[in-house]
Amino acid sequence: MPNESAASVLYEHYHFTVDRRQSAIRIDKYLVVHIAGISRNRIQAAADANYIIVNNKPVKSSYQVKSNDEIRIVMPFERRGVEVLPEDIPLTILYEDDTLLVVDKPPNMVVHPGHGNYSGTLLNGLVYHGQMKHEKAFLVHRIDKDTSGALVVAKTEEALMFLSNQFSAHTSKRLYMALVWGNVQQDEGTITANIGRDPNDRLRFKVFHDENVGRYAITHYRVLERFGYVTLIECRLETGRTHQIRVHMSHIGHPLFNDERYGGDAIRKGTVFSKYKQFITNCFEIMPRQALHARLLGFVHPTTNEEMMFESPLPDDFSRMLEKWRNYKPSVDEKIIGMTEN
Repeated sequence: MPNESAASVLYEHYHFTVDRRQSAIRIDKYLVVHIAGISRNRIQAAADANYIIVNNKPVKSSYQVKSNDEIRIVMPFERRGVEVLPEDIPLTILYEDDTLLVVDKPPNMVVHPGHGNYSGTLLNGLVYHGQMKHEKAFLVHRIDKDTSGALVVAKTEEALMFLSNQFSAHTSKRLYMALVWGNVQQDEGTITANIGRDPNDRLRFKVFHDENVGRYAITHYRVLERFGYVTLIECRLETGRTHQIRVHMSHIGHPLFNDERYGGDAIRKGTVFSKYKQFITNCFEIMPRQALHARLLGFVHPTTNEEMMFESPLPDDFSRMLEKWRNYKPSVDEKIIGMTEN
C-alpha cells in the first residue's frame, strides 16, 4: 500500500498500461516522457513518498518498467476538484515560510470543501490569506470539524510529499487533549485496534477485530486529571486514522465528552440528581462539541531538516468547561451514591 497521510484519501492522478513492446527503462525516465511538463525530480520525490504504484505495489524511481505493467500515480489531494474561492476568514498562523505554514484551527471549522461545506472552510481562508491557488495549498493531514488545534499545510508538492512521508512513517509528533466519560483505570495505556467505516452508518467508524478488515491503528493515552465521572487524558497518535481517538476511546468504554457521533452527548457516568444533570447540560452548552484538541504538532522541516514543534493553547470553550469540572462540588448524597462509579 502507498503511504497515506494522517486522515487523507489518496486520489489517482495518472494511470498507464505499459505497451507490450516497451523495452526495460527506469520508471522516472518513462514517466518524464509520458507526462507533459513534469520533471524527474518531482517523479523521484513522488516515488520516495510511495505515490508511484506498479501492479498495486509502490516502487522507487529506479524500478525497471516492463511490458504490460500497470502504473498509477496517486496523491493525497484531488487532481481536479471543487474550485476553492478565497474568503476573508480570520486565521491564527503559528508559523509560516515559503515551504509550509502551521495554523491553529478553531472548532466548528471544516478543513476542506466537500459535500455540504463549499465555503467557510480552512482552505478557503488559506487561499485568501496567501493569495494561493487551490493546488498550491496542500493539506498534509486533517482534523475533524469540531476538533481544534495545530495543523500543518504544505505550499509545494515537494513539501507535501516530505511531510506526508513523516506522517505515514509515524515519525511526526501529535499530542491531543481529550476529556472522556468515566474514570479511566490505568494511568496510561495503548489501544491497538483496526478502524474502518461502519457498514451500518457511513458517517461513523468502528473497531474491527478481524485483522484483514479496516486499517491498523494505535493510540497511546495518559491520564492528566481525574474528576470522578470524567477523565482528562493526553493521546499520542502513532497512526492517524479518521476519528481514531474518538473511535478507540469509545471502544474501551470511554467515549469523548459531548461526542454526538459516538455516544458521548448523553450522561454516561454520574447520578440521577437534578443538580448533576443541570451541571452536565451547562457543560454541554459551554462546549457544544466533542472535547478534543490537537495540542502539540512536531515534524522535520522539508528544506532545513530542522526539528520543529508547535503548541496550540487550549481553546476558551475547553478551558471554561474544565474549570467547571474542577469547581464542581457534589452533594453528600451524590458522593455516597455516585462517586463509587468508574
